[in-house]
Amino acid sequence: MPRGLNAARKLRMNRKDQKWADLGYKKRALGTAFKSSPFGGSSHAKGIVLEKVGVEAKQPNSAIRKCVRVQLIKNGKKVTAF
Repeated sequence: MPRGLNAARKLRMNRKDQKWADLGYKKRALGTAFKSSPFGGSSHAKGIVLEKVGVEAKQPNSAIRKCVRVQLIKNGKKVTAF
């Protein structure tokens, strides 16, 4: 790690590069929560129920979970909800 009086650029550039290893920073910087998430970055969303579906639970359970297919009002995307 550089330490001298003339090391500022090296330290700054190292920090700039290493920031991308932090997942929180990467999400904020790229804006992927708004692009890829059906909720568009929000925690809740309203929707219209299209159909009832049964989703099988993972192993070792054998239950069928009652779920619904929902079309979101804000962007028209279809998601499965409990």
